[in-house]
Amino acid sequence: MNCLQNLPGSSVLPLRSFRCNPRKPSFCITTRGMMSSTDLPRRMAVKAISGSTSSAETSGAEAEEEKSEMYSTNMTEAMGAVLTYRHELGINYNFIRPDLIVGSCLQTPKDVDKLRSIGVKTIFCLQKDSDLEYFSVDIGAIREYAKTFDDIEHLRAEIRDFDAYDLRLRLPAVVSKLYKAINRNGGVTYVHCTAGLGRAPAAALAYMFWVQGYKLTDAVNLLLSKRSCCPKLDAIKNATADILTGMEKRLVTLTWGNHNCTTVEISGLDIGWGQRIPLEFNKEQGLWILKRELPEGRYEYKYIIDGAWTHNKYELFTSPNQDGHVNNYVQVVEDDPDSTSAAIRKRLTGEDTHLTTEELRKIRQFLETCPGDE
Repeated sequence: MNCLQNLPGSSVLPLRSFRCNPRKPSFCITTRGMMSSTDLPRRMAVKAISGSTSSAETSGAEAEEEKSEMYSTNMTEAMGAVLTYRHELGINYNFIRPDLIVGSCLQTPKDVDKLRSIGVKTIFCLQKDSDLEYFSVDIGAIREYAKTFDDIEHLRAEIRDFDAYDLRLRLPAVVSKLYKAINRNGGVTYVHCTAGLGRAPAAALAYMFWVQGYKLTDAVNLLLSKRSCCPKLDAIKNATADILTGMEKRLVTLTWGNHNCTTVEISGLDIGWGQRIPLEFNKEQGLWILKRELPEGRYEYKYIIDGAWTHNKYELFTSPNQDGHVNNYVQVVEDDPDSTSAAIRKRLTGEDTHLTTEELRKIRQFLETCPGDE
């Protein structure tokens, strides 16, 4: 069984980063018991940094707050739920199980001491370098400090933030690495991304589903009873089907018919809302065209015409959300809908997602044999 981590990245065309505005969130997730000071009202958080601090310290604190505000805004727009992260208030986390913690990123080497004091044996970081740079986290110092102890290990397995497709693509190899680390180190495992609200809970859910034998709905209910978060369940479901049935791609063609414009781009699809792909203009057809190979699954996207976001009324599109925002979408399916693999994927990506004993065995075999990157 081949390891999916060796698949190419999720983009083969030139991409451009930008701040996006896809569909606005239509709901807010709230659950019990955040185990940190991030639940303090914002006025209390501001008050905590005021008083006798110097102007330089106040300025630095205000800059950290502004970064947190911007990150929270982008997270809310990209994740489809109202989510808040206050980096300036320090590390926060929740025990999901006695041996599994989901939390926010470590900020200084001293956070290693905090985690060692509660029995953590493995620190599992899902952040990319750009995530760390945004909040000026010195990951090198944290990793070097962790190496001075023989009872804790710091590991990295990068997943792009706010990107459900990259999560789907990398989750099998990431959980394989996590599974091996837990088998090696035992004790308590700390899984984190930046805020601990998207990538980390998704990785924890996949581990509970694939390794610990939870039904996905039971794992989700347990997670949400412990921590407010927004893991992308479709990414977990599709990653599960990818392991069991493979990840064949099919060619998709998208077109824009207005030739009275200078640039046409698409965001979403398999690149996330933080990137754009340019379409090429075909003079003979008078169309802007994008041809792209995509694995099976449902992908939402939006056109950007000369910088303006819109949807194509001649392609499939979603119903408006409560703010009136509409996306296009494409459903990529297997050529033979009656095949065994199509039936497995349909069941695993449905509402009641569960694994048979044989499927669990195959997934665990995959996790054990998938080659690592360290």
